[in-house]
Amino acid sequence: MNFNDGVRQQFAVADFFVESYLSDITPEEMLKRPAPGANHVAWQLGHLISAETRLVEAAKPGSMPLLPEGFAERHSKDTAASDNPKDFLSKDEYLKLSKTVREGTLRTLESLSEADLDKPPASGRVPPFVKRAGDCLVVAAGHWVLHAGQWVVLRRELGRERKF
Repeated sequence: MNFNDGVRQQFAVADFFVESYLSDITPEEMLKRPAPGANHVAWQLGHLISAETRLVEAAKPGSMPLLPEGFAERHSKDTAASDNPKDFLSKDEYLKLSKTVREGTLRTLESLSEADLDKPPASGRVPPFVKRAGDCLVVAAGHWVLHAGQWVVLRRELGRERKF
C-alpha cells in the first residue's frame, strides 16, 4: 500500500461512518445539539466540506471545485450558533456537495507526485501541525472521522441503534 492508497482508504472509512451515522437522521435532527454549545450536524457538514476544500487547495491551489457563493462563510465559527433552518442546506444537499468535493480531492491526490506531497502547503489556512502538502490530505480525511464520532453522541441521545 502506498501513500495514495492509504489516503483513499482513510476517506472510504470516513464516508462509511458518515453514511452510517447520518442514514436515519431527520431534517429536524440535523439541527439538534447533543449538548449545550455543541455544533449540530448541519453546521458540521458545511464546516467539513469547507475545510476539505481549503486543505486540498493548500496542497495544490486551483485544484478543487468551487463551493457555492458564500458557502464557507455560512459555515464559519461565527455562524455555528445559528439554529435557523434557513441558514443551512438539507442533508441531501450537503451529501451531494461533499461527493463533488471528494471527487476533486481524489483527483488532486492522483495528480500529486511524491515530491509534491513532501512540499510545504502552497497556500491557505492550515492547522499548525500540517507541514507538508500530503499532511493536508491526511488531515482532511481524519477530520471527517473526528466529526462522525461526535454524531454518535447525538444518536445515543435520540435513542438510535448502535451502528458498530
